[in-house]
Amino acid sequence: MSASHSTAPVASDHQAEVVARVKAIESIMIEKGLMTTEAVDRLAEIYENEVGPQLGAKVVARAWTDPEFKAKLLENASTACAEMGIGGLQGEDMVAVEDTDDLHHVIVCTLCSCYPWPVLGLPPNWYKQPAYRSRMVREPRKVLREEFGYDVADSVEVRVWDSSSELRYWVLPQRPEGTDGWSAEQLEALVTRDSMIGVGAPKAAA
Repeated sequence: MSASHSTAPVASDHQAEVVARVKAIESIMIEKGLMTTEAVDRLAEIYENEVGPQLGAKVVARAWTDPEFKAKLLENASTACAEMGIGGLQGEDMVAVEDTDDLHHVIVCTLCSCYPWPVLGLPPNWYKQPAYRSRMVREPRKVLREEFGYDVADSVEVRVWDSSSELRYWVLPQRPEGTDGWSAEQLEALVTRDSMIGVGAPKAAA
């Protein structure tokens, strides 16, 4: 892993092989009438525009500006997100954990790559790598610093949450300083996918 894993695409022979296999399977399924090109396009549209971290950013921004909603979110994330019309597959049982001045949360899935799709979209490649899954549990502070360039002060406890197919965690990061009076729409732009996994901070106020 490296710090660039959080944003840079991974290009490799292995990836090209996987892409080729997926395309071949897709073609066979369409030829056999098991799937249509329209269905494939619709799925791509869903994951490009309707599911992803932009929805999680809306939830976080509302929690930052609406104390009542924040309480609901921390009590039952799935129910609170449903209130905003956000939910569905892989989001049936979600838990939001809140970062504070004394506590920082990080999400991992040690068994595979369980991930709250409705608020974060599909997981990045590094999230699924055994190196991330195993090391983050054993030495989270070191992985955050060395692999993501994210230093967490020694005075802050780092707590790692292990997602599963039954329960999927994500992080409610701290609101950036200097954003008093900002609208939820302005705040959304500061929320990053990595901040909701716990491997990065939200963007600073410009």
